[in-house]
Amino acid sequence: MGRMTKTDELTLAAEFPQATYEDWRKLVDGVLKGAPFEKLVSKTSDGLKIDPIYRRARGAAPVAGRAAAAPWQIMQRIDHPDAGAANAQALHDLENGANGLTLVFAGANGAYGFGLEPSAEAIEKVFDGVFIDAGISIELQIGPQSRMAAIHVAEYIKRKGLSPAACDIRFGLDPIGACAVWGSSPYAWAEIVPTVTGGIKGLAAMGFKGPFAPADGRVIHDAGGSEVQELAFVLAVGVAYLRAVESAGIALEDAQGMIYARLSADADQFLTMAKFRALRLLWARIEAASGLAPKPLFIAADTAWRMLTQRDPYVNMLRATMATFSAGLGGANAITVLPHTLALGLPDAFARRVARNTQLVLLEESNLAKVSDPAAGSGGIEQLTQQLCEAAWSLFQEIEKTGGLFASLEQDLIQHKVAATRAAREANIARRKEVLTGATEFPNLQEALVAVLNAKPVALARSGEAKFKFEALSPMRLAAPFEALRDRSDQILKKSGARPKVFLANLGTPANFTARATFAKSFFETGGIEAIDTEGFTDPAALAAVFRTSGAALACLCSQDKVYAGQAAAAAKALQAAGAKHIYLAGRASEQEAALRAAGVNDFIFAGSDALTVLQEAYRLTEGA
Repeated sequence: MGRMTKTDELTLAAEFPQATYEDWRKLVDGVLKGAPFEKLVSKTSDGLKIDPIYRRARGAAPVAGRAAAAPWQIMQRIDHPDAGAANAQALHDLENGANGLTLVFAGANGAYGFGLEPSAEAIEKVFDGVFIDAGISIELQIGPQSRMAAIHVAEYIKRKGLSPAACDIRFGLDPIGACAVWGSSPYAWAEIVPTVTGGIKGLAAMGFKGPFAPADGRVIHDAGGSEVQELAFVLAVGVAYLRAVESAGIALEDAQGMIYARLSADADQFLTMAKFRALRLLWARIEAASGLAPKPLFIAADTAWRMLTQRDPYVNMLRATMATFSAGLGGANAITVLPHTLALGLPDAFARRVARNTQLVLLEESNLAKVSDPAAGSGGIEQLTQQLCEAAWSLFQEIEKTGGLFASLEQDLIQHKVAATRAAREANIARRKEVLTGATEFPNLQEALVAVLNAKPVALARSGEAKFKFEALSPMRLAAPFEALRDRSDQILKKSGARPKVFLANLGTPANFTARATFAKSFFETGGIEAIDTEGFTDPAALAAVFRTSGAALACLCSQDKVYAGQAAAAAKALQAAGAKHIYLAGRASEQEAALRAAGVNDFIFAGSDALTVLQEAYRLTEGA
């Protein structure tokens, strides 16, 4: 038999009929058996629909952004409070693959408890041996308390005789973002404008090319907001800065390059890609409406703070990889990966190396930057991009009608919308509908402690009296409520030598109880309540005897519904008689609910039930025992 040629392969493939969307729908309808197709349609936190399958988007043009084969900047976070240690980290990062430094100063949005000291002396130490004009990028993340850092950096460059135009520095002047996170401002917007524009004009006069002022979407994302809210916030902040700079006598064509954006990238691949693409299209619309020829907006990305977990932090590496992948394919110009241990403290050398190498692998081995806008033409991502554009533009217009972003903050417009989204998100986390592996699902009570650096944060005085107050967009982490329960468990273990326990009263054979026992174990251990597994019982007396020796105050019946029908009531009575303080049943309440409750079953746990509330109540029960 001769060797198959390429022509033969193509001919062979052509013999198969082309699959169509209609063919797929017929197969799906057969599986649904009369159930509505809408069951397969999911929704984002903004209510945008995501279909299970899409047709190819014909004629879609690539979104103008980062050029093909142009890699994004590999930024490495520098936030050690000790300037000497920060300098050593910076030099090591630049020698090992990073081509940019994100200098995070104390008090900045995104400092998360640490940050550089914003003094001239500290900046001198941090930059020792760093060739700022040798093609690397510097991004400053500063706040009102550390605003002088931008001036100190500029003065350092002047003092060293370097050409400002040869230095690629994003200065991070963002008073709006700081006010939004703090929930207050010592000044009215009309008073802030001369200060921020004066800083921009001064830096531009020194020869720095900018950009200078970021529209920072992390403010919304960190606070639990949605993609649409983040995009609208970025547009409104960007427009506010454009107007401010123009009012200071700078031509709009020059102001155009003085503004940049920063977005959070999280582990939702398709939404993150669509969000970055949408921002470029939306900003081009802003430019066109301003009479400007559109230029690709510089978009920096930080991997998301809110998705980081303290428990099983190694999973954060996977989340960061997906976030970096998505931001890179979405066209980000620069990416900063938050190290996987940042929620626990100041990351050590290993965590920093992983953060750096996450980008290096994706760029150098996976070649993600070789194609410009690879999502172009993808039906799903194109539709998501379009939906995000329409919804974000509508919210942006709503913000503009209030008088602009600062006015909308004073009226709590954006805060109320974010709060509603955050509450819905927290409810989904509590019910484990949104899963954080290692924290809200698949916990490990025996995990080892992860090393972080021992560093004392820089203490800065609050900047100015809060004369204008409104609701703050405070950062949050999704896993925090479950981690608080795990911390509580650790404290009890340290104090008493044992964690709170729940006895898994498995009924019948392993085939009967394994699925629900596995569910129950994960359910309780996400809150730090140790599950004591058993081999299965058919005799209530034997069950009660083993329970008495378990040291548990709580018990959970685990089996199939058909086994519950014959054994659950007797088992519950036996457990209650043996001293069980609270009895759960793994599964939904059925027609037997009244009889089971009469026999001693107090609660039913199942997929979608409010795990957080159940676990919090379990602690109240055990600590009151």
